[in-house]
Amino acid sequence: MPFLPRPSYDWHLRSRTLALGQRTIIMGILNVTPDSFSDGGYFYSAENAPERALAHAIRLLDEGAQILDIGGETTRPNATPLTANEEQARILPVIEAILAHRPEVILSVDTYHAATAKRAVEAGVEIVNDVSGFLWDTEMAATCAALRCGLVLMHTRGRPQEWRELPPLAPQAVVPMVLNDLAQRLDEATSAGIARNRIVLDPGVGFGKLLDENYPLLSHFDELQELGLPLLLGASRKGFLAHTIASLHGQGPPAQEPPAVDARLHATIAASVAAILNGAHIVRVHDVLAAAEAAAVADRILSLL
Repeated sequence: MPFLPRPSYDWHLRSRTLALGQRTIIMGILNVTPDSFSDGGYFYSAENAPERALAHAIRLLDEGAQILDIGGETTRPNATPLTANEEQARILPVIEAILAHRPEVILSVDTYHAATAKRAVEAGVEIVNDVSGFLWDTEMAATCAALRCGLVLMHTRGRPQEWRELPPLAPQAVVPMVLNDLAQRLDEATSAGIARNRIVLDPGVGFGKLLDENYPLLSHFDELQELGLPLLLGASRKGFLAHTIASLHGQGPPAQEPPAVDARLHATIAASVAAILNGAHIVRVHDVLAAAEAAAVADRILSLL
């Protein structure tokens, strides 16, 4: 099937509007956690000193990130939930430090806690990225409506502690499930008073979809456009990619151990480009420069449609 032109949107954030569609937006990931699956502990300080996180944030921006997504709690499988207060203690000093050095930057907060979303937006964050799509905190929809910020609504199936025990999904069931569930999440958002032009949708790769169950989302990513909103892909360094390339690293098949997270760059780029060519407006990645270069090529292809 030939590629289709990517729709254009104006994404209304807290204090500005971001044009989506002409070129892919790169969202750089900044984890301020001791236990993230990818870079846990590296940009986190128990003393809340934000220097290392700030240095990495500036690097991501200089490499081409238009948005920085800051998270203080890991949502890897079997992760231990964090309180909102603990989460805020990790991320708020980093948010303040980044905005002090780069006041024009667009920041996103990766949280499902309404209290954290409120504190972060009051500190200058433009976007709330809720991986639960309002399912894990009943106050989040009303909070985001009152904050009048940008919003990423993501699809998830169950909670991290449940993912490995969820019943398997047939390949043909994945996209209809995600479409149906995201439509429900969107209805809740608009019913709470959140304007559609503030919302981006994320199909939630890896969130309750196990390994190859994620590939239908990539092969049919264009079908997500029927929801009529901008789309984000967050596949960076995910386990399903590692499972696919394990045999190339002498670990399969079947693989006993997935390749290390820093060996998943090329697989991440492949997944990101596939999504961009099928309508993704934003890719959320750890490795910004490589993603920005790949997106520039994909955008050039799309410009000729």
